[in-house]
Amino acid sequence: MYKPSTLWVMKYQNKNITYYSKNAETLADNYNSVPVESVHKDWLDQLPKEGMVLDVGAGSGRDARFMAAKGLNVVAVEPAEGIREVAQGYTVGKPVHWLNDSLPDLSQVFALQTKFDLILLSAVWMHIPPSQRERSLRKLSSLLKPNGKLVISLRHGACHDERTMYEVSADELAQLASRFGLTYQLLTPEQQTDELGRGDVSWQTVLLTLPDDGTGAFPLLRNIVVNDRKTSTYKVALLRSLLRIAEGHPGAVLDQTEDHVALPMGLVALYWLKLYKPLVDHYGMHQNNNTSAGLGFVQSRGWRLLQHTTAADYFIGAYYSGAEQAQALYQTLKDIAATIKKNPATYTTLPGSNTAVFEVELNRTTKTTAGLTLDRPFLASLGTFYVPKHIWDSLTRFSVWIEPALVNEWAALMHSYDVNRQQFNRNDYLEALDWKDDTRSTNRVRHRVNELLASDDVACCWSGKHIKPSDYAVDHAFPFARWPNNDLWNLLPTRTAVNANKSDRLPSSDKLLSSRELILHWWQQGWSDNRREFFTQANLALPNLHHSNQSFDDVFEAFSLQRDRIKDIQQLAEWG
Repeated sequence: MYKPSTLWVMKYQNKNITYYSKNAETLADNYNSVPVESVHKDWLDQLPKEGMVLDVGAGSGRDARFMAAKGLNVVAVEPAEGIREVAQGYTVGKPVHWLNDSLPDLSQVFALQTKFDLILLSAVWMHIPPSQRERSLRKLSSLLKPNGKLVISLRHGACHDERTMYEVSADELAQLASRFGLTYQLLTPEQQTDELGRGDVSWQTVLLTLPDDGTGAFPLLRNIVVNDRKTSTYKVALLRSLLRIAEGHPGAVLDQTEDHVALPMGLVALYWLKLYKPLVDHYGMHQNNNTSAGLGFVQSRGWRLLQHTTAADYFIGAYYSGAEQAQALYQTLKDIAATIKKNPATYTTLPGSNTAVFEVELNRTTKTTAGLTLDRPFLASLGTFYVPKHIWDSLTRFSVWIEPALVNEWAALMHSYDVNRQQFNRNDYLEALDWKDDTRSTNRVRHRVNELLASDDVACCWSGKHIKPSDYAVDHAFPFARWPNNDLWNLLPTRTAVNANKSDRLPSSDKLLSSRELILHWWQQGWSDNRREFFTQANLALPNLHHSNQSFDDVFEAFSLQRDRIKDIQQLAEWG
């Protein structure tokens, strides 16, 4: 039940939203009439040359369009539907992603699982009730990258319409900034006149900055990887499983607070299975130095019944119709979950203490008697794995550096076991630990393309030209070598020459947007009869999609956002 004060705040927030929607056209014309260079002259030198920008209260989209034109990828937040719809009309074909969201929650923004180089609040802070400002700044500060900038404009003066505004002050922001470890700078000691000519309105601009890596998460992860005592490879395996989810499955987050991110326990177990499958069943590499101890998750009713399968047989969205295989997979994932809780989750602790870094809650479940689908409901049914928020952020942000460290440490651990050194060398370990591009995935897409070509035309998703049965390729839109993903949405039919030209580069934002209709047509043409698998994969792998989403258009919007995330995190070379 809402407290009376909360209801009062909501009433006036809704009143403001209604005002901006009802007067959308007039307000948009007013805002667009003033050049960005005039309104924001005090801070434009802080604009990053590249990266991700969040525009909170984006209004007419004037600032979002300006920043997108500078080559930045912009997430624009606007809760007033009327003015948001007007603004979206101006940004068609531009790298601006619109969200219906608002402070202090910004739930849709947090669902993106990304950080920003710059966050702009232009003419917004005066609408935030004083009781909500501390929480709002806490939320905003947690969305900044190390060295990220938060620009807030402060409006002083009376309001002569039906909007609700509150008094603001630079001193208040200075005090709040100190609570969240932000540096404070007042860019306009003297209040500036209003660019719309309102004589009783003036402005100030405050710049807040998040110092570089103030969380300590990265050093903690490095300590676990490099220095922590390990009697087996379990701790490294757990971190690598979590890293793969953080990097590749922003849509998998069940819930998050300011302290923790909650993940489906079954998804953590699934990646553990995929990591250990080649090491244990194909190469026979030992994972500890005690040859008689065995592995806790390799049991006769589970893992051993699946020894004839490979890691590639287990992927999100897959359906297992046979009761025997389904039961064996269910038991294997249960055994893995129990092993993770008992061992690495318990013994991965903060330096110099017995305090566990991670928390695991396992659910009581009933063994399946029919088929099994590796979808979100099933993966979540096994329990919940809790990752501290600052650890999750570092896994997401620094994956390109953490992954090699984990692989090298895992290889070194296996090489330290006497029983392994008798038959394996370092290259063997690295080969076994490599993420394999499953050719069966691309062969499946080829088979589907060939089926369609027998009675229909299939267009190259990048050029629009019709492909020929003897001359086409299956392209990973996001290059597998840098972001291993074999989901259906990421595999696109292309002309061979186009695929060779693209190689292992990331499609540019402009190229992706110009290919939108071609990609949507292929998804609908190729996978309308496999919707369950397609959407299960997309909804777990891509940001800001509800787990029940069935819209190809929404998948493309998330696809475009994920492109920006990958570019931002990995700094890949672009194509097109």
